[in-house]
Amino acid sequence: MPLETRLDVILLQLTAPSNYWFAFLRLARLDRPVGTLLLLWPTLASLFLAAEGIPELRLLAIFALGTVLMRSAGCVINDILDRNHDGLVERTRSRPLPAGEIQLLEALLFFGLLLVGALFIALMLSWNTLLLAAAGLTVACVYPLMKRYTYLPQVVLGAAFSWGLLMAWMEVTGAVSPEGWLFFTGSLIWIVAYDTWYAMVDRDDDIRAGIRSTAILFGELDRDVIAALQLLAVGIFVLFGWQTDSGFFWYLGVAAMTATFIYQRQLTKRRDKVSCFKAFANNVWSGFAVFIGALFDHALWPWMSNGV
Repeated sequence: MPLETRLDVILLQLTAPSNYWFAFLRLARLDRPVGTLLLLWPTLASLFLAAEGIPELRLLAIFALGTVLMRSAGCVINDILDRNHDGLVERTRSRPLPAGEIQLLEALLFFGLLLVGALFIALMLSWNTLLLAAAGLTVACVYPLMKRYTYLPQVVLGAAFSWGLLMAWMEVTGAVSPEGWLFFTGSLIWIVAYDTWYAMVDRDDDIRAGIRSTAILFGELDRDVIAALQLLAVGIFVLFGWQTDSGFFWYLGVAAMTATFIYQRQLTKRRDKVSCFKAFANNVWSGFAVFIGALFDHALWPWMSNGV
C-alpha cells in the first residue's frame, strides 16, 4: 500500500469508534499495569536509596512519568519487531498488530510519539543522566531481537528494566556508586527470575515459533534455577543493606520479598500456565516490599525519629 494511502487510512480512523484508540492503549500495555509497577517500585526505591532520605518531589514525578512512557515505548517496539511471531503464540496472537487492529506505520508513529514524550521528560535531567538514558533506550530496543539469537533475552530485559535505577542514582548523586551498581545487579537477577516465570507460560508456543528464552534453556530445572536466582538476588540486597548501613526496615522489606518468592515456588508446583503467570504477576508485591523497605528505612523512619 502506498504511503499516501496509508496516511489516508490513518486519518479516516481518527473518527473510528473508541475501540480503535483502546488498541493503542493495549499496544502500550497501559491496560495492564503489572509491567509498569514492576519497573516503578525499584526505580522509586533507587531514588530514596541514592538520596539517603526523601528525594525532590520533582524527581519523583519525572521518574514516575518517565517509567510509564519508556515501558510503553518498550512494549510498542517489542510488538513491532515481534509482529510476525506474535501471531504464532496463543497468548499474543490477539495483540493489536498481529490481529490487524493497528497497522505497522501507525505503530511506528505511536512509538515516535512516546519517545518524544520521554525525551521531553529526560531533558529536565542532567546531561549525564540523559546520556545514560540514551544507552538504556538502545538496550530496550535490542531486547526483542535477542529472542532470535540467544536463550538469554531475559538478561537483556533485566538490564533494560533496571536502567532506571542507574539513572536515578546518577541524577541524585552525580555518579553511579558501587552501591548503585550492586542494587542494579540485584534487580537484574530478580528480573531474570520473574521473567522466566513469564516465559514458561509461552514455552511450548515459543519452541514451535523458534523463539528462545531462559524457560527453554532451563528446561525441567526451571523452578530450581529460578529459586537459585531469587536466592542470589536476596543475598545481593542483603549485602547492599550491609554496605549502606541500612537498618531494620530495609531488611524487613527484603524478608517480605523473600516470602513472596517462597509463595511463588509453592504456587508453581505443577508448572501450569495459569500458576506461572500468577507467580510472575506476584512480583509486583516483591518489588513493592523492597520499595517500602527503602522508603521507611532511608526516609520516613529517620524523618519521624528526627521529628520526635
